[in-house]
Formats: sequence, C-alpha cells, structure tokens
Amino acid sequence: MDQNKKRVLIIGGGFAGVNLAKQLAGHTNFEVILADKNNYNFFPPLIYQVATGYLESSNISYPFRKLLRGKDNIQFWMGELQEVFPEQNKVMFSTGEVSYDILVLATGCETNYFGMESVAKHAIPMKTLSDALQMRNTLLERLELASRTQDPAERKKLLTVVVAGGGPTGVEISGMFAEMKKHIIAKDYPELSGSGGEIYLVDGLPAVLTPMSEKSQQYTYNALLKMGVKVKLNMMVKDFVDDQVHFANGETITTKNLIWAAGVTAMVFKGVPAEAYGKGKRLQVDAFNLIQGTDNIYALGDTCIQLTDSNFPQGHPQLAQVAMQQADNLGKNLVRISKSEPKKPFAYHDRGSMAIIGRNKAVADLPKPKMFFSGFIAWLMWLFIHLISLINSRNQIKTLYNWMVAYFTRDQSLRMIVRPGANKELIVPPVSNKPVI
Repeated sequence: MDQNKKRVLIIGGGFAGVNLAKQLAGHTNFEVILADKNNYNFFPPLIYQVATGYLESSNISYPFRKLLRGKDNIQFWMGELQEVFPEQNKVMFSTGEVSYDILVLATGCETNYFGMESVAKHAIPMKTLSDALQMRNTLLERLELASRTQDPAERKKLLTVVVAGGGPTGVEISGMFAEMKKHIIAKDYPELSGSGGEIYLVDGLPAVLTPMSEKSQQYTYNALLKMGVKVKLNMMVKDFVDDQVHFANGETITTKNLIWAAGVTAMVFKGVPAEAYGKGKRLQVDAFNLIQGTDNIYALGDTCIQLTDSNFPQGHPQLAQVAMQQADNLGKNLVRISKSEPKKPFAYHDRGSMAIIGRNKAVADLPKPKMFFSGFIAWLMWLFIHLISLINSRNQIKTLYNWMVAYFTRDQSLRMIVRPGANKELIVPPVSNKPVI
C-alpha cells in the first residue's frame, strides 16, 4: 500500500456504505475497501414485493464486484465482522483480518424482537433478502397445505395472517396481502373460497404510520379497512405460542403466520467501547459522524445516533435518506481533511416521507412547503422515487416491467416455491497474526 494513501475500510454495503464508497471513488488519496457479509447490495424498501412474489430477488439486488468495476481505488471484501481492534487499527472478519487507517461502520440494523424468544423463533421476519425468500416459500407452502386439509379450523389458521408493526413496511405488506387475497388467491385456490382467513395489522401505538402526518395516518387507516384489513391499534404483542398471538391486553389471534415488522435495533460490535453505545444500541457520534471516544472510527445511518443536529435533538429517524446524506457529508469531509480544509458538520435535510398502501393508493408528506398527497398522485410519486432509487438502470427496467405487468393484469407469475439445498460453509483460509491485507 502507498504510504501516502489512507486506507478507508467501510463495513456494510447498504445505502450509507455504497454512497460513501462512491464519494471516495477516484480520489488518489484513498484506498477504499468495502466489506459486507453478502456479495450483493439490495434495496430494502422493496423486499416485501420479493416476499409476495411481485418482484424477483435480482430486481432489487446487484453484485458488489460488478458495481465497483472501473473504480480502481476500491476493493471488495466478503466476510462477516467478528471483532474490531481499535488499538491495532484492524478488523477481524470471518474470512481474515483487514487493517485500516479510517474505519466506517455502516452495518444498518437487525430485527428487534424485544426479548420475546418465542416470537423470534416462530415469527416471520422482514429485514433481509433471505427473509423475503423464506417468507415467500413459507406462505406459499401454507396455502398449498390449506388447500389439502379437511379441518376448517386448521385451514383458517393457515390462511390468517397477522402483520405486527404499523410502520411503512407493515402497511405496505398488509395492503399487498389484501390485494392478493382478492385478485390472486381467489383465482388460484378456488377450493379455499369461504375458508375465513383474515389479514390483521396490529400495532402497540394508537395510529399507523406514526412518524407521518395525521392526514396520512387517517387516510391509510381508512384505506386498509376498505381493502379488508382488520387494523388493531394499541395492541402490543407479548407472545406467539401454540399458533396464537398473545397481546398485552389479554386478547389473542389464532394463526400460523405472524409477520414481524415491529421494530429494529442496531448491532453491538466486539471491540467497540461499551460507553460509545446509546439509545437502541446505536453508536453515539459527533457532528462529523465520529464515534464517541475514538479518533478514526466513524458510524453512519441506522447504526448511529447523532444528537448534534438542532432540528433533530433526539437523533435522526432511521431512514435511507439519513444514511445517504451522512455518507455524502462524511465522504466530502474525508476529502477536506486530506487537503487540510475545515470539515462541515452534518445537517439532515428532510425530503419527506411516503408509504404505499395498494393499487392507486399511497400517502406522501412533503416538509417544505408542507404538503400532503394521497391516492393516485401519491402512488405515482412513490413508484417514481423508489424506481430511481434502485442502484442501476438494469434493476430499474426489470422492476418497471414487473410493475406494469402486475398493474394491468392484477397478477404476477413469480409464485414458485424454490428451496435450494443447504449452503456449504464458506471456505476460510487459516488466519495468521498478520493482517491479510
């Protein structure tokens, strides 16, 4: 390695990690290593459409190595983070050791089950691409089983779906299930007509889409009810045992299918000082995203909490836009540091929020000027923003095609149960005491 270059190790290839790598691409002062446990980037806002068979996994994912082609100062390293050694400026991965001058943690967050072991064991998560494929297989298999069983009570359990979490993911997947029940399942499984399976959206708070405006909340609530979704608010899940979802108020819902979209938590990294963690296990960072108590370790996006922005004194929301803007700011600051120029503190520019509910139904809140959109216009806005946010034109074209087919036919043809054999363990070379690179 050129001694005049700074090695920047970015762990996590999501919104923040990829955007930071792009910021530093071509800068001769930096050697960048982008590390991730997967060999692909994926677009989390659309994983529920993979889970319900409206999109292929390749529509929303892309290999890192192909993404980084032509960027001579950027390498890719596949491996899972095991431990950070701040004093030695190195990181241990499942696949070896990597040294760094600057470390950036952009690992996002993971599903939070709030300590409920039975929920963690039996519920269906909605966080990763693997989760989405597993969910698609599981629900399709349960539909097939429901079509064969002669027991009406068992059939109803198999067909009833409880979605826990009234945020955008919970709302979007509930609406998708409602449309599938009416337009797809009724045609594909005529033998299930009148079986009584219901779709529930439950949340412990008094409204759906709580971060959004009251108008968005009310429109979404009414739209879901009209679509046949049973919305139960102020209902906190306490357990999921023996095919029953138990709530804090004593109520229960009988089902085989609890889809968990109720919360996330940041991850704890071995070697990072315990005092650096704040609310929700998020790493506390200063105005420049430097982790508290360190001098060359940064954190971005969902994995950090930043209390220095006067407009967000309790920390920023865990949104893609925050991660991307923080990455852009950090990238520019690293370049400024290399040129001995003053750094600029991060300030989040809220560009609004939106959620899709179903066909021609969505809500959107814009902060400046303060505006609210709903229905078909908001639906078009949602489609456009999510389409242009996909990582390249290949994914955009494939996704647009699938959406057009689904819109005009009210159907899709990706309902295949595909279960590959058990993955062989990643071959890991012996790790010496010296960094691999």
